[in-house]
Amino acid sequence: MTSMAPPARSKRGVFGISVTSELTGIGPQTLRLYERRGLITPSRTGGGTRRYSEDDLVRLARVAELIEAGVNLVGIRQILELETQNAELVARIAELNGAAQTLSV
Repeated sequence: MTSMAPPARSKRGVFGISVTSELTGIGPQTLRLYERRGLITPSRTGGGTRRYSEDDLVRLARVAELIEAGVNLVGIRQILELETQNAELVARIAELNGAAQTLSV
């Protein structure tokens, strides 16, 4: 039996604010607040309509998790920034390790 990799999440904004609200359980006004506070940055259509991606839904789930833990919005923004930086550094280390293995062969 072959193992299948999980499907890659989409960065393309496809969900409107009402659908995103329904999927996440977060009200539209709160979604707008999160955007104003820099926690989420949905894409926009030419007419200015917000469009949320699958990545945005995952990020909103993380925001909800942190709120449940009692973290305020400023703290959440800082945590999300640090988590993003950490993920980028981990990816860069893996890239450098791969390059180092290629050079040592």
